[in-house]
Amino acid sequence: GIQGIVDAYRQILPQIRLYGPTNFSPIINHVARFAGHSLQQGTAAQYFILLIITDGEITDLDQTRQAIVNASKLPMSIIIVGVGEADF
Repeated sequence: GIQGIVDAYRQILPQIRLYGPTNFSPIINHVARFAGHSLQQGTAAQYFILLIITDGEITDLDQTRQAIVNASKLPMSIIIVGVGEADF
């Protein structure tokens, strides 16, 4: 649940180095492949939640938009949280 997400975030945070560019489409497409495979196998019990925490503006906006459209029928949700001073 939510506590698991918070715990995972706290555990990995010291290892993260923030830098640009900010491209979302590769990770959205990556998770969408997992969701697509689970859908093909008929494992309805699997649902994927992609939480993206970013400190920068999206640099591949067109590709990100297309990746979201492509993933819209898959068993997944995408949550994007902006932190810091950037224009989100």
